Amino acid sequence: MYNTALRIVKDSYKAEDIMQESFLTAFTKLNTLEDTKLFGAWLKRIVVNNSIAHYNKITKHSEVPLDTVMYKVEDDNGIEEGDHNTDKVKQIIRVMKTLKPNYSLGLTLHLIEGYDYEEICDIMNISYANCRTMISRAKESLRQKLMQPA
Repeated sequence: MYNTALRIVKDSYKAEDIMQESFLTAFTKLNTLEDTKLFGAWLKRIVVNNSIAHYNKITKHSEVPLDTVMYKVEDDNGIEEGDHNTDKVKQIIRVMKTLKPNYSLGLTLHLIEGYDYEEICDIMNISYANCRTMISRAKESLRQKLMQPA
């Protein structure tokens, strides 16, 4: 859950706060959860929604430009643990950070978090057509930046 929040808000301290707030929300509203087997997905959705709310607050008020915020540790990108620590994955994550904020967020939700277009539409509060176009353009922008010589 921490990694999910970190990928969206790009601030380790705020990600910790969001994670803690999300756990509190989940446990105070646990009685509204109908199927306990869905607790993990339900909690992740709460974390994503809280992270997006914070992201929207920052971009709306321009508190901190999202492009200039760097992770505390370069390797702490939150991608699934395991064999994803290859140089290619690190390069893709690094390049994704240079994309426009909405492109980076859309790709993170789609490619890393595994949300489908309808879920991304709800999370980002955009239309389905806009979502598909944005993710398509984000993928193309990522592809072009990856093809540029280092």
